[in-house]
Amino acid sequence: MPDFEYHTPETLTEACALLDELGEKATVLAGGTDVLHKMKVGKLAPGHLVSLKNLDDLRTISHEPGRGIVMGALTSHNAIYTSRLLQERYLSLPMAAHTMASNQICNMGTVGGNIVNGVPSADLPPILIALNASIRLVSSNGERTMPLEDFFHGSAETVINQGEILADITIPDQPATGSTYIKFGLRRSGALAVVGVAVSVTMDGDTLQDARVVLASAAPTVMRARGAEDFLRGKKISDELLAEAGDRASAESRPRDSIRGSAEYRRNLVGVLTKRALRKAIDEGHA
Repeated sequence: MPDFEYHTPETLTEACALLDELGEKATVLAGGTDVLHKMKVGKLAPGHLVSLKNLDDLRTISHEPGRGIVMGALTSHNAIYTSRLLQERYLSLPMAAHTMASNQICNMGTVGGNIVNGVPSADLPPILIALNASIRLVSSNGERTMPLEDFFHGSAETVINQGEILADITIPDQPATGSTYIKFGLRRSGALAVVGVAVSVTMDGDTLQDARVVLASAAPTVMRARGAEDFLRGKKISDELLAEAGDRASAESRPRDSIRGSAEYRRNLVGVLTKRALRKAIDEGHA
């Protein structure tokens, strides 16, 4: 590990002030499952680590009337999985968290870290985007909110500025009747997604009023398959409709070849998983 100075601010305001003072030499440390690994393999060598471990107010999950469910950015994957509130309202999110990694990693890894890392194979951003989540970024200059889908700029690139900290994520109250996240990995559990598909649907009887289809590991960033979404709206459900939506999502995807799968293989997976995810969300609700 490279040498570094370790800081443990007691408040979000103090953490932001430290980032301003230390500038580009500082890196924020949340759960550490990504940052510490990058330091060990030589991909990151910060002069200062600003740990958020004492900011307990960023570990809460609550429902705020008129706003929705608000999760602090330090909420661990296991805390998401075991949240009674999330299980009752959006079980799809706890189930996505449960597929991510080993129990030890899920105890340490945070939802904020999974977002800020910016990799297209991350498991939580797709289902959060499908649920229309927004994020709040805080700095010494104030704060700003944005839809989560606007946060990603490229592979491992985001729009977060130097000195900003992701504070929380909000899932708004919404009419969606079902949602789910399905991924294909090379191991039974804990594997990175070769492809992942998250969807949310709003059903009126057998008519699909609205849909969001979000793809992981199918482009340089997590992406919405907007053509497939537009095709689905207002139509009655049938196997043929869902198969066509899968084909359209596949055509929209922009995967690359990698050690985990070729671009062609990933495109085929997008089609298959989109159809399966839509059917599951329609039939089982938020599962």
